[in-house]
Amino acid sequence: MRNIRIGVVEDDPASCQRVLDYLNRYQSENNERFTVSVFDDGARIVERYTPVYDILLLDIEMKEMDGMEAARRIRERDDHVVIVFITAAPQYAISGYEVRALSYLLKPVPWFAFSQELKRSIDAVRRNNNDSMLIETSNGQMRLELTDIVYIESIRHTIVIHTLDGKLSINGTLKDMEAKLADCHFFRSNSCYLVNLRHVIGVADQDCVMSNGEHLRVSRPRKKAFLAALTDFMGGGR
Repeated sequence: MRNIRIGVVEDDPASCQRVLDYLNRYQSENNERFTVSVFDDGARIVERYTPVYDILLLDIEMKEMDGMEAARRIRERDDHVVIVFITAAPQYAISGYEVRALSYLLKPVPWFAFSQELKRSIDAVRRNNNDSMLIETSNGQMRLELTDIVYIESIRHTIVIHTLDGKLSINGTLKDMEAKLADCHFFRSNSCYLVNLRHVIGVADQDCVMSNGEHLRVSRPRKKAFLAALTDFMGGGR
C-alpha cells in the first residue's frame, strides 16, 4: 500500500512540531506510512499547488494567507484532497463547509482526538482513491477521475488516455495501467486498448462501441471474457 501524502500548514513552530510528533506516533502505532510536507503559511502551499496530497492539516490563523483562503484556492485545483482544519478559534471552523472540509480540531490538540480524525481522513482517502488516480504528465502530477476516462491506448512507448475532455499522453505501459486499474472495471480488449466498461454502450461484430462513438477492436481470444466482464458490470458488478 502506498504512502499517504500529508501537507501540514502551520505558522507556529510548537504547534507544527506537535502535529509532526503525532503523525510519527500514528505511523508507528498503526503500521501506516506517511510522506509529510510542511508549509509555514497558506501562501506557501498555494503558490505552486499541485493535487498530489491526500490530506491537508491546515491552521486557520496565519499571517500572509489564512487557512480558509488557502483552502478556497486549493479547492479550485483539487476536488479530492481531504482537508482538516486545526485552529485555536472555533468561530472560524463553521466556514469549513464552504471548502468541504472533513472536520476541524481545536488547539491544543489532544492525541486521542487527533488520532481519531486522522483515521477518518485516511478512510476517506482510501475511498477516494478507488475513484481516481494520480498520473505523471510533462507538466507535473495530476489526479484524474476514473469515470472521465473512456479508454486507454498504447502507441509504441506512449500511453494515450482518452478522456471526456480530450487526450493525455504519458510515459508507461498498458500492462502497468491494467494492473493499476485491475479492480476498477477496465478491460484489456486487445494489445492496444484498455477500455472503461462504464463507457461501453454496445458491441458490434468484433468491436465494442464507446460512449464517444468510437469502435474499438476486441481480439477474438478475449471476446468471451470481455462479454462476461461487460455482462457482470451491467448486471451490478459496478
